[in-house]
Parts: sequence; C-alpha cells; structure tokens
Amino acid sequence: MATVATKRALDPVDEDDGYRVLVDRLWPRGVRKQDLVHDEWLKQVAPSGALRRWFGHDPDRFESFAERYRQELEGNEEFDRLVEIVAERPVTLLYAARDRENNHARVLAKRIEEHLSKD
Repeated sequence: MATVATKRALDPVDEDDGYRVLVDRLWPRGVRKQDLVHDEWLKQVAPSGALRRWFGHDPDRFESFAERYRQELEGNEEFDRLVEIVAERPVTLLYAARDRENNHARVLAKRIEEHLSKD
C-alpha cells in the first residue's frame, strides 16, 4: 500500500517525501512561491474558509472540525485525484498550520488511508 505522510510546509525537504502536495487553500504565510519545494498545490482539498475560520486552530474543537471536514471531502474531485496519486506513489501532504497534531492534513491523510484500505 502506498504511503501518505504529513509535514509542515516550512520543514526541510527529505528524500523520503516522495510526491509533495500542498493541501492548504491559502499559500503559507512568509514563504515565497519559488522557495517551497512541492509538486502540486491542491487548494480545493483544503477545508472551506468558513470551516477553517470556525475551527480557529482551537484544539477543543478539533474532533468536531475533523468530522465536518470529512463531510466536505465527500464528492470532492481533488480528494479523489489525491487518492489516485497516493495509490501510485509515496506522498507527503504539506500544510502551514503550527499545530502538528490538530490540523486538517492529518485528517486528510487518515481519510485517504481509510479510502485506500477499503478498495
């Protein structure tokens, strides 16, 4: 089974990263476009602006946020594309959030793994 990892966009590039996909709706603050090593930017797979604002990176809201975000991923064409990419090769999902535990990329990675394991 292909692997999917998560990493902050500002973390150093590693040879094990594989295909690097930025999964934020907004470009990471303070990062010049030419400085971020990535293969693709899938904006539409990120949480909606309304959900992101509601969450506000509040750890107490994370479980509810994760549930709502999973609902947003249903029928999302970029999610389907990302699942196909992960099925073919190792992928690292890049995100800008400071919190390494309570962020959408971890929810996304888990959802991709669940999706691939049922096939």
